[in-house]
Amino acid sequence: MIPRHFTSLVDLTPSELKQIISRAIELKQHRDPNYIPLKNKVLGMIFEKSSTRTRISFETGMIHFGGNAIFLSPKDTQLGRGEPLEDSARVISSMVDAIMLRTHHHKTVQTFAQFSSVPVINGLTDLLHPCQLLADMQTYFERRGDIAGKTVTWIGDGNNMCNSYINAAKMLNFQLNIACPADYKPDETIMAPAQSNITLFSDPLAASENSDLIVTDVWASMGQEQEQQKRLQAFANFAVTDKIMKNAHSDALFMHCLPAHRGEEVDASVIDGPQSVVFDEAENRLHAQKALLEFLIP
Repeated sequence: MIPRHFTSLVDLTPSELKQIISRAIELKQHRDPNYIPLKNKVLGMIFEKSSTRTRISFETGMIHFGGNAIFLSPKDTQLGRGEPLEDSARVISSMVDAIMLRTHHHKTVQTFAQFSSVPVINGLTDLLHPCQLLADMQTYFERRGDIAGKTVTWIGDGNNMCNSYINAAKMLNFQLNIACPADYKPDETIMAPAQSNITLFSDPLAASENSDLIVTDVWASMGQEQEQQKRLQAFANFAVTDKIMKNAHSDALFMHCLPAHRGEEVDASVIDGPQSVVFDEAENRLHAQKALLEFLIP
């Protein structure tokens, strides 16, 4: 049987994406300790980039479902000694029931998926972060219902999160306003199929008008620390402030995938304020991951 992979949101159909979101909400509301659909199943977790939410959510999810998770780092395996990815994918997939990778290059996940005999999950790459979008969408659906026809505003770097929001906008049919500096726009190839759902802005205040959800991320992602000062200057006018939130709808939500830098990309009064749902969003990584694992692992 050819395995289903989750390297990007677009590996799912829109109906499957909604199904996983709905199932995540159900799993959150009704946890049955006797429901262990992944009993004796093993998830191999490969981390080239460190993590809090990704590791805990997948590991806990497997435990809740009666399975196990193995943490693998490059320094502890042949991955860190130059073994071809194709060989690693074949070998690891012969011993586990699914593989999750959190890595730098998106090509790494694609290569693993090509040569793996079990489902491969993208836990984050420099291009995309689809697992976080599952949690974000679950959070919105829980709080406000279907996101179709709503307006979401992304403010900041056109990074992996922004790219995944573009995929989500097309699949779930919402309008995505993207406000970012000229030199930090999202990936052109990801924007192209979603042109009817996205609008680029140079002014974050204008982008936030009449929005139902405001989202941001750190200005310098993991691996970009050497660009910190350059990015602080480039993004100086792209912080999510109280003024931004007041320009959105009065019931607009604020999301951030965390970790956050208060006083940089978001004011403390916003992320710690009444419109912020960042900790529900973080918790929902667990429930969304469980729904995804249940969907992918036969």
